[in-house]
Amino acid sequence: MGPGQAILWIVALILAAGGAFALGYFMRTRIIGKRTAQLEEEVTQRVAEARTRAMEVELEARNKALEILQEAEADNKRRLQELSRQESRLQQRRENLDHRLDALELRERKLEDRRRSLDKRQTELDSAWEKHVAEMERISGLSQQEAKDLLLQQVEADARIDAARIIRESEAKAHEEAERKAREIITMAIQRIASDQVAETTVSTVELPGDEMKGRIIGRGGRNIRTIENITGVDLVIDDTPEAVILSSFDPVRREVARIALTRLIQDGRIHPARIEKVVEKAQEEVDATIREKGEEAAYALGVHGLHPEIVKLLGRLHYRTSYGQNVLQHSIEAARLCAMMSAELGGDVELAKMAGLLHDIGKAVDHEVDGPHAVIGAEIARRLGIPELVVNAIGAHHAEMEQLTLEAVLVQAADAISGARPGARRESLENYIKRIKALEQVANSFEGVDTSYAIQAGREIRIIVKPDEVDDLASIRLSRDIARKVEESLQYPGQIKVTVIRETRATEYAK
Repeated sequence: MGPGQAILWIVALILAAGGAFALGYFMRTRIIGKRTAQLEEEVTQRVAEARTRAMEVELEARNKALEILQEAEADNKRRLQELSRQESRLQQRRENLDHRLDALELRERKLEDRRRSLDKRQTELDSAWEKHVAEMERISGLSQQEAKDLLLQQVEADARIDAARIIRESEAKAHEEAERKAREIITMAIQRIASDQVAETTVSTVELPGDEMKGRIIGRGGRNIRTIENITGVDLVIDDTPEAVILSSFDPVRREVARIALTRLIQDGRIHPARIEKVVEKAQEEVDATIREKGEEAAYALGVHGLHPEIVKLLGRLHYRTSYGQNVLQHSIEAARLCAMMSAELGGDVELAKMAGLLHDIGKAVDHEVDGPHAVIGAEIARRLGIPELVVNAIGAHHAEMEQLTLEAVLVQAADAISGARPGARRESLENYIKRIKALEQVANSFEGVDTSYAIQAGREIRIIVKPDEVDDLASIRLSRDIARKVEESLQYPGQIKVTVIRETRATEYAK
């Protein structure tokens, strides 16, 4: 290809490229024009839609505003109607009040007129009453004061009779209620605390199969009885009592050892010094074992642990000790339970109170061997055997021999008194019983109008016979109450005492 052809091809290519460019530009311009037209049409359509929507919103807003305006007008109309009704009611009430005020004014005028009329009538009545009183004084011969006194005396007599009747009925009801409550309290006490009581004694009796056994107990030349007395430290009383031997000793443990040993010797039949020594030794071992068991049982029953073995032994010895007929070990257990109950109610140390109540009488186990009050003896023993000092104080202070330092010490003293003083806990001696009966009769005889008095039912009732010409029925009621009050203030006694006043009038005549 020559240079001329190459130039032609180049020119042709340039022309072709220019034509293609021109064609492309033309086509693009047409496409852009069409797209622009579509966009303008779309914009125009959306503007039209927006205008339509705006018109709808405007129309809706106008409708809503119209509805609100209508509702406001309706509400305003209702309020105007309600105000009109209230105004009508107020007007009606105002008219009613005016009528009432008029009626009240009229009533006040009538009441004022009536008051004036009553005052005038009262004046006339006072004048008539004065004339009537003067006429009555002239007819009866009594002044107004004398007549008043006479009337008051009659009213007083009637009132005294009514008062006596009311008092009698009240006392009957009170007695019924008191008996019911007493039964409940006693039943509760029996259920919560039950203790066996034994008779106070310093002697024991051993029954014999026959009186010929007395000679065998005495032995040849009295050697057997001397051996028993020397080994046991107990006196044997062999007298005219049929088929019985009496053992006498203030030491209850020794007396129990002698009783067991003598009972076994009688059953065995072999009674001589060597046999007596062996049997007494076995009896002593048996009693020692029983003492340990009783002490351990008492401590276990109350939940008091860690006691010194010697303390446990002393507690067991109290099983054979009595005070006014009350078993001291059972009394100690009862006092410990009472201490625990009261301490729990008062917020004290229950365990401390329980231990102090259980150990408060351990001095009685050795008071026949050691001089001094049993409370002080017990406190010294407890201190020596490592008992806490607060318990020691409660033991030593339960009879006021020492100063009470704790609440538990006060509770031990109270529990000891409650356990010992409750009805049936202890038996008093004949001498004390007679003194109490005489003191009861002396209290009754100290009142005026009493003819004689008798204490009956072991001092639980006293019957007073009064002089009928000095004491009437009403005075009898007052007298019984006064005597009961003085008995409560001046005497100490178990349970309660019934005071019965008897007034009897006798009229005697003879037919001739």
